[in-house]
Amino acid sequence: MLMEEKPVVEEKPVIEEKPVVLKKSLSIFVTLVSCFALWGLLNNMTDNLVPAFQKIFTMDQSRAGLVQVAFYGAYAVLAIFAAVLAEELSYRKGVLIGLGIYIAGALLYIPACIAQSFDIYFIAIFIVASGCSLLETTCNPYVLSLGDEETAVRRLNFAQMFNPVGSMIGIVLAQQLILSHLNPATADERAMMDPAALKSIINHELFWVCAPYVGLCLIAAAIWCFFFIKKEGETSPTKKAIAKIGISFLFSVVPMTVLNFIFPDMDKILWVLCGVLGPVVYIVLDKDYRSMLSTLLKTPRYWTGVIAQFFYVGVQIAAWTWMNAYCQKELGVTAAQGAIYYTIAISTFIACRWIATFAMKYFEPAKMMAIFALGAIIFTLGVVYIPTKVMFTIGSLPFSMNIICLILMSASMSLMFPTIYGMALGGLDQKAVKLGASGLIMSILGGAIITPWMANIIGNASSIWCKLVPAFDTAWDTNLKLTETSLRASFFVPAICFAVVLAYALIFSKKKGK
Repeated sequence: MLMEEKPVVEEKPVIEEKPVVLKKSLSIFVTLVSCFALWGLLNNMTDNLVPAFQKIFTMDQSRAGLVQVAFYGAYAVLAIFAAVLAEELSYRKGVLIGLGIYIAGALLYIPACIAQSFDIYFIAIFIVASGCSLLETTCNPYVLSLGDEETAVRRLNFAQMFNPVGSMIGIVLAQQLILSHLNPATADERAMMDPAALKSIINHELFWVCAPYVGLCLIAAAIWCFFFIKKEGETSPTKKAIAKIGISFLFSVVPMTVLNFIFPDMDKILWVLCGVLGPVVYIVLDKDYRSMLSTLLKTPRYWTGVIAQFFYVGVQIAAWTWMNAYCQKELGVTAAQGAIYYTIAISTFIACRWIATFAMKYFEPAKMMAIFALGAIIFTLGVVYIPTKVMFTIGSLPFSMNIICLILMSASMSLMFPTIYGMALGGLDQKAVKLGASGLIMSILGGAIITPWMANIIGNASSIWCKLVPAFDTAWDTNLKLTETSLRASFFVPAICFAVVLAYALIFSKKKGK
């Protein structure tokens, strides 16, 4: 009797899922994540220095606003120098130098406090932000390099999840350590004080401005020690490499310094834009970097990514800057209550970034970003056109549909920065990645351009934008310096910015262009 042959079942090969982070790189990745949290913390803590310095030094908004010019200006000016560091040395050494510069800037807060000098603070803030610029320019591509290219965007999104966590900590530290220690005396009351008494009050206030920045030096030093020990078989830099680093540093710093001495009253935004030209001239003059620049300019996905990032960073900073004023005007809440809505918006931003990062395991990042950008446009139009009608109250906080749209607009921004970043650098020649990273960090300058754009619309009750919002109150609010119509009309700017991000996501999804 013949034995019945069993049909041969062909086993399907098991496809192993590629890890987001290689095991050998896990400790480096975890420590890099702490850097993402650190500069997120510093960004949001520095935002609060504007009202703090305005009160401490009894200065107007335009002078206090120089804090933001120093911070975001340093990002734009030092990004190319950071790329040269990473290219000529290594990502690890770029992180070490970035942390070292941050520590030096933070320690400069101490003599600024003793001298009670806003000018020294301006320099210190610029140096702190220079360290952050080096860290961001270096850490983002460093994270991309720690695994397979297919999981690069997910890996960067995961690391970026901890950036808003740091931002939330920064908000809390600023409120509890800086703003809570400001003396309630008004500018008029301070003017009538005895000089010795006023000096004592200012010294106390500036001490608490210094405390968190100097305290964070301990964390920065611990991270520095880890990367100092974690050597990866790097070779010593050549004399040519050292020369390039030195020359690029001079091109980054000297033009700004000279301009500041020759034209001390020069508009600071123009000053920063002129300062950016120095590093750009350097990479045009240097043969090797000119070749990298040519590669980047021949890659549409990259240079359009820089444009998209410029508009994204601009809308994030601008929308969050004016969120408090919108809540005060529409709901009649206080500035302190308005800050709670901002905290809620940041919380939803964090939650959505975590959810989006894990969803990228199943969905293409570009298509997800397109959906989020479309949602952001819809929510922004809700902020502009939906009348304020309180639907419910939580504690002492009223909520209306337009305020909910304002919060959801923040949620929609959650995955944009790291996704644009990963898409723009994806597939680039590795020789051009580090310089490419600097261009994406330079686009942070959008925060210094888009925010004033919104401000100009808010402060102009007769602008053409207001004609698009005819159904709302046009009475001038002397306290907030705006009208309901001009405030709502200003949110057309975020809608335009989100449209740019949507276009980028649609054009460069995998279906239309790898």
